[in-house]
Amino acid sequence: MYKSGGSTALKRLMTEYKELCLHAPEGITAGPVSEDNFFEWEAVIAGPPDTPFEGGIFTATLTFPRDYPLNPPTMKFTCPMFHPNVYANGVVCISILHPPGDDPNHYESSSERWSPVQSVEKILLSVLSMIAEPNDESGANVDASKMWRDDREQYNAIVEDIVQKSLGL
Repeated sequence: MYKSGGSTALKRLMTEYKELCLHAPEGITAGPVSEDNFFEWEAVIAGPPDTPFEGGIFTATLTFPRDYPLNPPTMKFTCPMFHPNVYANGVVCISILHPPGDDPNHYESSSERWSPVQSVEKILLSVLSMIAEPNDESGANVDASKMWRDDREQYNAIVEDIVQKSLGL
């Protein structure tokens, strides 16, 4: 049975890609890196308006497990990103990308975590919202979380530098 492992995932990813092509949310594009591998996607996210990230163009990868949509993909920014909910290595820490079920740390409810009814579009919209409104209560980047809370001016200056880098300036 596992011989065809990934065929359900592949069909689902193809459907989601088609939907994203037809109805892409504003400021977001995403799709497979190549037609040979639908389990590796690249996403491009425009910095949300009225945030320090405004004007930036941020690239990320989504890596899907073979049992998608039963389990979530991982998402990693491939450009510099200074944000409370993004680890130093670029990995995004957001509830929707956490495996389904109860949180062993009792921080998130199971309804906030991944479920098969979620989609790539919902992930990307959640990340866009996360960029605009960080959750400094569960920071993946402690320095960014602390700065977001205690020294917004310095945080904004670092982010504005990252925006410039995202544009190749």
